[in-house]
Amino acid sequence: MSKTSGTVLVLALGVFGIITTEMGMVGVLPQVSAELGIAPSAAGWLVGVFALVIAVSGPFTTLLASGIDRKKVLAGAIAVFAVSNAVYAVTTQYEVMLAFRVVPALFHPVFFAVALATAARLVPAEDATRATTTVFGGVTVGFAFGVPLTSYLAEHVSLSSAFWFGALVNLAAFLGILRFLPAMPVGRRMSYGAQLGILKRARTWLSIVSVVLVFAAMFSVYGYFAEFLGQVTHMDGTWVSAMLMAFGIVMIVGNFAFGALLRRSIIGTAVAYPVLCLAVYVLLYLVGPFFAPMLVAVLVWGAVHSGGLVVSQSWLGRDAADAPEFGNSLFISFSNLGITVGTTVGGWILNDHGTRQLAWAGAGFAVAALLVMGLRLGWDRIDASKVRAVAGENS
Repeated sequence: MSKTSGTVLVLALGVFGIITTEMGMVGVLPQVSAELGIAPSAAGWLVGVFALVIAVSGPFTTLLASGIDRKKVLAGAIAVFAVSNAVYAVTTQYEVMLAFRVVPALFHPVFFAVALATAARLVPAEDATRATTTVFGGVTVGFAFGVPLTSYLAEHVSLSSAFWFGALVNLAAFLGILRFLPAMPVGRRMSYGAQLGILKRARTWLSIVSVVLVFAAMFSVYGYFAEFLGQVTHMDGTWVSAMLMAFGIVMIVGNFAFGALLRRSIIGTAVAYPVLCLAVYVLLYLVGPFFAPMLVAVLVWGAVHSGGLVVSQSWLGRDAADAPEFGNSLFISFSNLGITVGTTVGGWILNDHGTRQLAWAGAGFAVAALLVMGLRLGWDRIDASKVRAVAGENS
């Protein structure tokens, strides 16, 4: 394995540690509530405030870090996650734990944005998509193994051991960055105005809206995974846990499959993605009440779901090529907004229309995403027509 490949894997390990920190809290909320003596609703804020801070702060914190050596940014950000997990492990105060959910959330989009851009910069241009797909692999491995392992440790060993696990993973990534990543000072720093300039383009906003809609399509259904399998398919807790693990493992494979498709055609893969989501949600609605078919459907669902991250990042990246780190921060912030929109609408559908109808919420967002992508591609055609017209006048 080359040194460059090892460096990309270290960045993927950092992403794994961050996802384990962010989403691992979901699986240990009952233990946190009991350990700190707080209501479940208060414990829920430990998850909600994290996503909210990411959505609001992402582009701004990334802008502020844009002039600092990339190695120092990545090492500093991942160190914050290691320290925060250590604080979770030793504190008995809810206010302290909540504060140390806010602090790493500020660094979350910075690490992601810089790690993705750095991975692409470390390899030849033709291998950039493969490098970013590897980094995104840290997300899927985090969902497949990091989150369940955190929950297992909290349940069978202790709550503090679950958080110490997160601290050690992030510490390992910190040491790996110090060891393998070369110093990467910012040569010619882009001004804040130049980076913000990508937001002046209408086509960028169409891409952003499509990212929000894609993530809303994904999480309006996935956000209620356990409820769907429990209430519609009538699986017990053991089966739901097994399906969560299988879903995560399939996501790992799907992530790299979509990466390969993107290397062939970003536009074709991006436009196909909401169509695949639509097909999956129709499948879920049709086979939801039937146990054996749902075992297969969950695997198909996981494979398609996995593509949402790398496909959306590549789609938005087309409009942010001249400010890739700021563009990545936009992706992180607006994808989190999409998660919020999707889970909110999904919750409304769940309460008012029944669990099985969640599939139609996801299908509706997928259709909306496809329509917005069509508008975005129409913008390209308009630009191409203008270029041809100017060329004709000058000939």
